[in-house]
Amino acid sequence: MEKSLEKASLTPEQVKELFIYTGEKVQENKQLLTKIDGAIGDGDHGIGMSLGFKKANEKLRQIEFTTINEIFKTIGMSMISSMGGASGVIFGTLFTGGLKGLEPQEHLDSKLLANILENALNAIKQRGKADLGDKTMIDALEPAVLALKQNAESDAGLLAGLQAAEEAAAQGVEKTKSYIAKFGRAKTLGERAIGHQDAGATTVWIIFKSMKEYIENLFE
Repeated sequence: MEKSLEKASLTPEQVKELFIYTGEKVQENKQLLTKIDGAIGDGDHGIGMSLGFKKANEKLRQIEFTTINEIFKTIGMSMISSMGGASGVIFGTLFTGGLKGLEPQEHLDSKLLANILENALNAIKQRGKADLGDKTMIDALEPAVLALKQNAESDAGLLAGLQAAEEAAAQGVEKTKSYIAKFGRAKTLGERAIGHQDAGATTVWIIFKSMKEYIENLFE
Protein backbone atom coordinates (compact mmCIF):
# COMPACT_ATOMS: atom_id res chain seq x y z
CA MET A 1 0.00 0.00 0.00
CA GLU A 2 1.30 3.44 -0.87
CA LYS A 3 1.82 5.77 2.06
CA SER A 4 -0.49 8.36 0.50
CA LEU A 5 -3.28 5.80 0.27
CA GLU A 6 -2.62 4.55 3.78
CA LYS A 7 -3.27 8.04 5.15
CA ALA A 8 -6.17 8.81 2.83
CA SER A 9 -9.51 9.94 4.19
CA LEU A 10 -12.83 8.43 3.17
CA THR A 11 -15.64 10.15 1.32
CA PRO A 12 -19.24 9.82 2.56
CA GLU A 13 -19.88 7.20 -0.13
CA GLN A 14 -16.90 5.15 1.06
CA VAL A 15 -17.96 5.51 4.70
CA LYS A 16 -21.44 4.35 3.73
CA GLU A 17 -19.97 1.26 2.05
CA LEU A 18 -17.66 0.73 5.04
CA PHE A 19 -20.59 0.43 7.41
CA ILE A 20 -22.72 -1.60 5.02
CA TYR A 21 -19.85 -4.09 4.89
CA THR A 22 -19.52 -3.98 8.67
CA GLY A 23 -23.26 -4.51 9.12
CA GLU A 24 -23.19 -7.52 6.83
CA LYS A 25 -20.34 -9.06 8.81
CA VAL A 26 -22.21 -8.63 12.08
CA GLN A 27 -25.24 -10.32 10.52
CA GLU A 28 -23.04 -13.19 9.33
CA ASN A 29 -21.96 -13.73 12.95
CA LYS A 30 -25.52 -13.91 14.29
CA GLN A 31 -25.25 -17.55 15.33
CA LEU A 32 -21.86 -17.06 16.98
CA LEU A 33 -23.16 -14.13 19.03
CA THR A 34 -26.29 -16.08 19.94
CA LYS A 35 -24.18 -19.01 21.16
CA ILE A 36 -21.88 -16.76 23.21
CA ASP A 37 -24.80 -14.88 24.78
CA GLY A 38 -26.73 -18.09 25.40
CA ALA A 39 -23.98 -19.40 27.68
CA ILE A 40 -24.46 -16.69 30.32
CA GLY A 41 -27.11 -14.28 29.01
CA ASP A 42 -30.59 -14.29 27.50
CA GLY A 43 -29.37 -15.69 24.19
CA ASP A 44 -30.89 -12.88 22.13
CA HIS A 45 -27.84 -10.71 21.52
CA GLY A 46 -27.11 -12.17 18.08
CA ILE A 47 -30.71 -11.71 17.00
CA GLY A 48 -30.79 -8.13 18.20
CA MET A 49 -27.48 -7.16 16.63
CA SER A 50 -28.39 -8.79 13.33
CA LEU A 51 -31.74 -7.00 13.24
CA GLY A 52 -30.23 -3.65 14.16
CA PHE A 53 -27.55 -3.76 11.49
CA LYS A 54 -29.97 -5.12 8.91
CA LYS A 55 -32.27 -2.14 9.44
CA ALA A 56 -29.30 0.23 9.41
CA ASN A 57 -28.07 -1.21 6.12
CA GLU A 58 -31.53 -0.86 4.59
CA LYS A 59 -31.54 2.83 5.52
CA LEU A 60 -27.97 3.37 4.33
CA ARG A 61 -28.77 1.94 0.90
CA GLN A 62 -31.74 4.29 0.50
CA ILE A 63 -29.86 7.54 1.10
CA GLU A 64 -27.15 9.47 -0.71
CA PHE A 65 -25.15 11.14 2.06
CA THR A 66 -23.18 14.38 1.93
CA THR A 67 -21.69 14.29 5.43
CA ILE A 68 -20.14 11.72 7.74
CA ASN A 69 -22.39 12.94 10.56
CA GLU A 70 -25.54 11.88 8.71
CA ILE A 71 -24.21 8.36 8.21
CA PHE A 72 -23.41 7.81 11.88
CA LYS A 73 -26.77 9.26 12.93
CA THR A 74 -28.68 7.08 10.48
CA ILE A 75 -27.00 3.91 11.75
CA GLY A 76 -27.48 4.77 15.40
CA MET A 77 -31.12 5.81 15.11
CA SER A 78 -31.92 2.73 13.01
CA MET A 79 -30.49 0.49 15.72
CA ILE A 80 -32.25 2.26 18.56
CA SER A 81 -35.64 2.16 16.82
CA SER A 82 -35.40 -1.43 15.57
CA MET A 83 -33.72 -3.23 18.47
CA GLY A 84 -35.22 -1.69 21.57
CA GLY A 85 -33.94 -2.56 25.02
CA ALA A 86 -30.56 -1.78 26.54
CA SER A 87 -28.51 -3.19 23.66
CA GLY A 88 -30.32 -1.00 21.15
CA VAL A 89 -29.67 2.12 23.17
CA ILE A 90 -26.04 1.28 23.94
CA PHE A 91 -25.04 0.24 20.43
CA GLY A 92 -27.09 3.05 18.96
CA THR A 93 -25.14 5.44 21.17
CA LEU A 94 -21.94 3.97 19.74
CA PHE A 95 -22.89 5.74 16.51
CA THR A 96 -24.84 8.78 17.75
CA GLY A 97 -23.01 9.53 21.00
CA GLY A 98 -19.97 11.11 19.38
CA LEU A 99 -21.81 13.57 17.16
CA LYS A 100 -22.84 16.19 19.73
CA GLY A 101 -21.26 19.53 18.88
CA LEU A 102 -19.53 18.11 15.82
CA GLU A 103 -19.57 20.34 12.75
CA PRO A 104 -20.64 18.70 9.45
CA GLN A 105 -17.74 16.61 8.15
CA GLU A 106 -17.26 15.62 4.53
CA HIS A 107 -14.32 13.21 5.01
CA LEU A 108 -13.42 10.58 7.60
CA ASP A 109 -9.80 10.13 8.66
CA SER A 110 -8.25 8.40 11.66
CA LYS A 111 -8.37 11.51 13.84
CA LEU A 112 -12.05 12.15 13.21
CA LEU A 113 -12.96 8.50 13.76
CA ALA A 114 -11.00 8.44 17.02
CA ASN A 115 -12.69 11.64 18.15
CA ILE A 116 -16.19 10.37 17.35
CA LEU A 117 -15.66 7.02 19.03
CA GLU A 118 -13.96 8.49 22.09
CA ASN A 119 -16.95 10.78 22.64
CA ALA A 120 -19.30 7.85 22.01
CA LEU A 121 -17.42 5.76 24.57
CA ASN A 122 -17.84 8.48 27.17
CA ALA A 123 -21.54 8.78 26.35
CA ILE A 124 -22.03 5.02 26.68
CA LYS A 125 -20.21 4.90 30.01
CA GLN A 126 -22.29 7.77 31.34
CA ARG A 127 -25.53 6.20 30.13
CA GLY A 128 -24.85 2.58 31.09
CA LYS A 129 -22.60 3.15 34.13
CA ALA A 130 -20.36 0.24 33.13
CA ASP A 131 -16.57 0.40 33.32
CA LEU A 132 -13.59 -1.78 32.48
CA GLY A 133 -13.79 -5.16 34.19
CA ASP A 134 -17.59 -5.27 34.35
CA LYS A 135 -17.81 -7.87 31.54
CA THR A 136 -19.55 -5.64 29.00
CA MET A 137 -18.85 -4.17 25.58
CA ILE A 138 -16.78 -1.49 27.34
CA ASP A 139 -14.04 -4.09 27.91
CA ALA A 140 -13.45 -4.24 24.15
CA LEU A 141 -14.49 -0.71 23.19
CA GLU A 142 -12.33 1.29 25.59
CA PRO A 143 -8.98 -0.33 24.70
CA ALA A 144 -9.90 -0.22 21.01
CA VAL A 145 -10.68 3.49 21.16
CA LEU A 146 -7.47 4.15 23.09
CA ALA A 147 -5.44 2.31 20.47
CA LEU A 148 -7.19 4.17 17.68
CA LYS A 149 -6.59 7.51 19.38
CA GLN A 150 -2.90 6.81 20.00
CA ASN A 151 -2.37 5.90 16.35
CA ALA A 152 -4.32 8.94 15.17
CA GLU A 153 -2.18 11.24 17.30
CA SER A 154 0.93 9.81 15.65
CA ASP A 155 -0.68 10.34 12.22
CA ALA A 156 -0.50 6.63 11.45
CA GLY A 157 -3.57 6.54 9.19
CA LEU A 158 -6.88 4.68 9.20
CA LEU A 159 -5.54 1.23 8.42
CA ALA A 160 -2.87 1.25 11.11
CA GLY A 161 -5.36 2.69 13.59
CA LEU A 162 -7.99 0.07 12.87
CA GLN A 163 -5.45 -2.74 12.97
CA ALA A 164 -4.39 -1.61 16.43
CA ALA A 165 -8.00 -1.11 17.51
CA GLU A 166 -9.01 -4.59 16.37
CA GLU A 167 -6.11 -6.19 18.21
CA ALA A 168 -6.95 -4.23 21.37
CA ALA A 169 -10.62 -5.21 21.10
CA ALA A 170 -9.68 -8.88 20.69
CA GLN A 171 -7.54 -8.72 23.81
CA GLY A 172 -10.41 -7.04 25.64
CA VAL A 173 -12.78 -9.83 24.64
CA GLU A 174 -10.33 -12.42 25.93
CA LYS A 175 -10.07 -10.61 29.27
CA THR A 176 -13.85 -10.74 29.75
CA LYS A 177 -13.53 -14.50 30.24
CA SER A 178 -11.90 -13.87 33.62
CA TYR A 179 -14.46 -11.30 34.83
CA ILE A 180 -17.58 -11.64 36.96
CA ALA A 181 -20.48 -9.87 35.25
CA LYS A 182 -21.86 -6.70 36.81
CA PHE A 183 -24.82 -6.24 34.45
CA GLY A 184 -27.62 -8.23 32.81
CA ARG A 185 -28.65 -11.82 33.38
CA ALA A 186 -25.01 -12.88 33.67
CA LYS A 187 -24.81 -10.84 36.87
CA THR A 188 -26.93 -13.46 38.65
CA LEU A 189 -24.43 -16.21 37.79
CA GLY A 190 -21.60 -14.78 39.87
CA GLU A 191 -18.41 -16.81 39.43
CA ARG A 192 -20.19 -19.22 37.09
CA ALA A 193 -19.84 -16.57 34.38
CA ILE A 194 -16.05 -16.87 34.57
CA GLY A 195 -14.64 -18.67 31.55
CA HIS A 196 -17.21 -17.21 29.17
CA GLN A 197 -16.59 -14.18 26.98
CA ASP A 198 -19.03 -11.29 26.78
CA ALA A 199 -21.25 -11.13 23.71
CA GLY A 200 -21.35 -7.32 23.55
CA ALA A 201 -17.57 -7.12 23.67
CA THR A 202 -17.43 -9.73 20.91
CA THR A 203 -19.70 -7.59 18.74
CA VAL A 204 -17.41 -4.61 19.25
CA TRP A 205 -14.45 -6.73 18.12
CA ILE A 206 -16.38 -7.85 15.01
CA ILE A 207 -17.15 -4.21 14.18
CA PHE A 208 -13.52 -3.14 14.36
CA LYS A 209 -12.33 -6.26 12.54
CA SER A 210 -14.81 -5.61 9.73
CA MET A 211 -13.84 -1.95 9.44
CA LYS A 212 -10.18 -2.95 9.20
CA GLU A 213 -10.97 -5.51 6.49
CA TYR A 214 -12.88 -2.94 4.43
CA ILE A 215 -9.96 -0.50 4.52
CA GLU A 216 -7.54 -3.28 3.58
CA ASN A 217 -9.72 -4.25 0.60
CA LEU A 218 -10.27 -0.64 -0.42
CA PHE A 219 -6.59 0.22 -0.71
CA GLU A 220 -5.06 -3.13 -1.64
